[in-house]
Amino acid sequence: MGAIADYGALVEAVDSQKRRLQGPPQPDLWGGDIAKRFRADPKRQMEDSFEALAELVRPDDVFVDAGGGAGRFSLPMALRCRQAINVDPSAGMGQEFEKSAAEAGIENASFVLSDWLDVDGVQGDVVLAAHVTYFVSDIQRFIAKLKGAARRRVIINLSSIAGPMLNAKLFMMVYGEEQALVPSYTHLLPALWEMGILPDVRFLPRGTFYDGVPKLPEFPQTKEDAVEVALAGVWLASQHRERADTVVREKFDELFQQDSDGFIPQWLPEVRQVLITWETGHTG
Repeated sequence: MGAIADYGALVEAVDSQKRRLQGPPQPDLWGGDIAKRFRADPKRQMEDSFEALAELVRPDDVFVDAGGGAGRFSLPMALRCRQAINVDPSAGMGQEFEKSAAEAGIENASFVLSDWLDVDGVQGDVVLAAHVTYFVSDIQRFIAKLKGAARRRVIINLSSIAGPMLNAKLFMMVYGEEQALVPSYTHLLPALWEMGILPDVRFLPRGTFYDGVPKLPEFPQTKEDAVEVALAGVWLASQHRERADTVVREKFDELFQQDSDGFIPQWLPEVRQVLITWETGHTG
């Protein structure tokens, strides 16, 4: 098997384990409360990963965010470029995107309800896929579509440890088996090389993320809030929440350390944000 096939096999193994342990995928898994967690103020003070992205986008650019969710990247980018287009298959994410854009008075950003592999006619100067490649089994087609839609540059942003793996210790505690490995940059780069793409790779300063969302400005201040932090990720199926709640409370002293800042999660690995980017050389 080559790198592209290996990548697809990893994603399929993850999906197979989820179906076996959690049943069929829920409709709009990323909607509801999860979508609210992925929403962020477009005018907030930006984190290092966004500033690194912004350096690659020009004021007159059309910026496309493939799988952009609630607009965590595309809405603040709209304040810095000519137009932003967010393509995402979650209606719940779309609702949060529209609310956030309206509240911030952003009129040059639009939401397209579609999976990236199914969308037609969307092009931009710069195309971003942030924390999306973890879930893509047909990675060759996905990358080719990013490349084809980008007039100048493709950017892929991901964590050094794939976002869905950050709660692997909790997964083991609740489901009684190791979480199937979700691919990150060490699997993606060989697939890109196999496609003849030799990108620039940049590791950004260390930061803590929950399922790809920057950590809250403050750690949980109460035990109940701390338990909610542990149960909030997409690693947990809703029908198993009661069981997980029991496990987290039983293992609370192992999972959290309390100090003057609050209850600090101890299971989260250290991660770096990774930017993978290349110029497409398109002229039109």
